[in-house]
Amino acid sequence: MDLESYTATEEIAVKDTTQYDSDTDASSSDGDSFHPQLPAEAAERLQNLYEIVSERSEHLVGFPSCKDWDYSALFPFLSFPMNNVGDPYIESISKVSTRDIERDVLAFFADLLRAPVDKVWGYVTNGGTEGNLYGMYLARELYPTGMVYYSSSTHYSVVKNLHILRQQACEIQVQENGEMDYDHFRSIVMENTDKPAIVFCNIGTTMTEAKDDMNKIKAILDELEVSERYLHADAALCGVMCPFLPTRPAFDFADGANSMSISGHKFLGSPIPCGVVLAEKDLVEKIKRDISYIGAPDTTITGSRNAFTPLMLWYRIQSLGRDGIEKRVHMALDNAAYAEAKLKEMGIPAWRNRDSITVVFPEVHMDLKIKWQLATAKGASHLICMPNVTKTQIDAILADFAEYMN
Repeated sequence: MDLESYTATEEIAVKDTTQYDSDTDASSSDGDSFHPQLPAEAAERLQNLYEIVSERSEHLVGFPSCKDWDYSALFPFLSFPMNNVGDPYIESISKVSTRDIERDVLAFFADLLRAPVDKVWGYVTNGGTEGNLYGMYLARELYPTGMVYYSSSTHYSVVKNLHILRQQACEIQVQENGEMDYDHFRSIVMENTDKPAIVFCNIGTTMTEAKDDMNKIKAILDELEVSERYLHADAALCGVMCPFLPTRPAFDFADGANSMSISGHKFLGSPIPCGVVLAEKDLVEKIKRDISYIGAPDTTITGSRNAFTPLMLWYRIQSLGRDGIEKRVHMALDNAAYAEAKLKEMGIPAWRNRDSITVVFPEVHMDLKIKWQLATAKGASHLICMPNVTKTQIDAILADFAEYMN
């Protein structure tokens, strides 16, 4: 089947028809088999799983995942064993790939994040954790004796990454909103001015969506005359949003970042976790190794890489365009403001950081946490108003909240 003959009717049949006939060894849609032969018990199990996941996805509001997308036009590509092994900018002997599409995705993000033309390198990752690992790997190779500074609001995976890389690190305290405490940062750096500074900057923390200010961080390093420095930005959720916020924060390459990590399955949306990492090209040269049998250098963490997620990200970017992404940002901000105001009207002390789509409030009842999948830590829960979270859905959540307040 070629892509042009893959009709809209066939797309809908694959995407939306999910009835499995437990009395036969095959499942079908309008008489056409659309999955491998299965025993009746397995087919029934698959149908049950679909129903459970379908219901639960309607209540996923406490984690930053979008679901307002349709990638059914890409289903034919799942028929091929695509692999973007090696460097995305150099063609490999392995040709069943989407490298050219991946390069387009990287060019889009490089432009969005104001990266120097022809001086940035990147690849599509499995998600934010891999992107952050890559940034810290480059930093370690540049400054083997460097001290990594990260705040206590940093994602849990970062400490794991630092342990894997065996890097020296200091945890920095945070302000009430989750942003780095710059006074504490200054005091800790003062104790280590003999070491290069590797600063892990949060551009949207997990629980409160706080953003560390790169300008303040650079000013402190200048003040303490720490010239050997490396700044990595973890912009998993906010990297796509920040360029379109009413007040653009200091967070990207033009603001001093040496590398950045963004998640693709969050604000853009994807059924598969994925992301993008970008870094200054000269830093990547320090870790490059030529691999003869693939005919390309190895410059990534994973080697063999998913070739389908670059295709999804490209499709999403092409479908939305910059104007569409900007519209999504403002819609999400508007809905977050709505949720915050409604919660306050109910007497719940909700709050959010400036230009944030994450609404924070005191920890809620366990039933509410489970039903709406509300992430909770240190006595606080939150609602993330992703673009697919509508005011109608927010009203339904608040109605449940009201029941537990009476």
